[in-house]
Amino acid sequence: MKNLLNRIALLALASCLLLGVGFATTTAAGGGSGSPDNAPITLPERSSAAKPATLRSTATRPTMRRSRQVADPLRLSSYGNPGADDNPAGDDPVVRQAALKALGKLSGSIVVVNPNSGRILSIVNQKLALSSGFTPCSTFKPLVALAALREGIITPNTKLDVGEHTRMNVTDALAHSNNAFFHKLGETLGFKRITEYAQEFGIGEKAGQDIPGESAGHYPSAPPKDGGVGHLAYCGTGVEVTPLQMAAVISTIANGGTLYALQYPRTLDQIAVFQPIVRRRLDNLTANFPQIHDGLAGSVLYGTGHSAYDPDLSIYGKTGTCSEDGAHLGWFVSYAGDVHAQYVAVVLLRGGQTMFGPYAAGIAGHFYRDLMQKERPTQASRVASSSLASRRSSLPGRRPAAIRSVRNGMPVGKIEG
Repeated sequence: MKNLLNRIALLALASCLLLGVGFATTTAAGGGSGSPDNAPITLPERSSAAKPATLRSTATRPTMRRSRQVADPLRLSSYGNPGADDNPAGDDPVVRQAALKALGKLSGSIVVVNPNSGRILSIVNQKLALSSGFTPCSTFKPLVALAALREGIITPNTKLDVGEHTRMNVTDALAHSNNAFFHKLGETLGFKRITEYAQEFGIGEKAGQDIPGESAGHYPSAPPKDGGVGHLAYCGTGVEVTPLQMAAVISTIANGGTLYALQYPRTLDQIAVFQPIVRRRLDNLTANFPQIHDGLAGSVLYGTGHSAYDPDLSIYGKTGTCSEDGAHLGWFVSYAGDVHAQYVAVVLLRGGQTMFGPYAAGIAGHFYRDLMQKERPTQASRVASSSLASRRSSLPGRRPAAIRSVRNGMPVGKIEG
């Protein structure tokens, strides 16, 4: 009898040990349905534009034994020495120094142009600016806005439903880079009409006059299969542009309709005999440029480009954010000046998680602040009596949602495409 009791006790002990191992194994695997520790953390949505389904941030599992990280396939370096391989011959030294200082060690490029002549004053990271085309992201939106205004699809006062009981006119849609607004415009305009306006501004052609190594970029022969013409309209899907081409586009908007061939004189003799070359004059758009100016001013005053804002400067610009080929892109195309624009600056950032349009806008703001005199009439004073100023005054202390809160190096919540 005693031997039987001993055997029963040993069997019971063995059963307990086996059950304990099984329980420990389940716990170590993070078992249990709906466990938040197992779910990978997805990066906050940056745009309603398509992005790779595999885009994820680093996710660390809270456990005493080990941590597990989810790989981020878009984790490119956001830092480098952007001007290291440049040939600065012919650059305006003051302009170049301000551009280098503003960009610092970030991976990207700055192109600075005189919008009233087409002379390139400086290019930081010449290889990036000249030899490759990139998705324009939301910097394509001003062209769509011009097309819609010129074609009579909207007026400056037209308000469209953009969801969540919100309606916007074209000024606010540009300022906040609203995707829904421009998706609707794109579908109404159609691919053919958008293409005509894009080509009028030189998209798909070289922007420069005999600039060695310059790429012509690319304009598609049909709307993108993924998202159609609406996606093209709000994010430039399928289009490839260089910072030089965007400098030519924003210069045309800044000067009121003259598309200059960009020239890059590299010697004192070339600078001495420099003469502007006009590619075409877009006189048919003259009446529509003021609405675009208002939208670009609104971007800086209260919208996605607010990080460029300076009360002592007049800055106008458009942000752009999207991803392609394993990299984040952050654009800011801009101009600055008093009554007439004096400088155009195009900032393109390309790299990891921290690259997005509002960040590029901040770099442009630093560039202009370092370059321009502070005694000039300010943007705030010039629009004090306008609706733009009243919109900004109704948002005391607020910054755009895109840059108000940051987590894991990226903005929390949606930001524009």
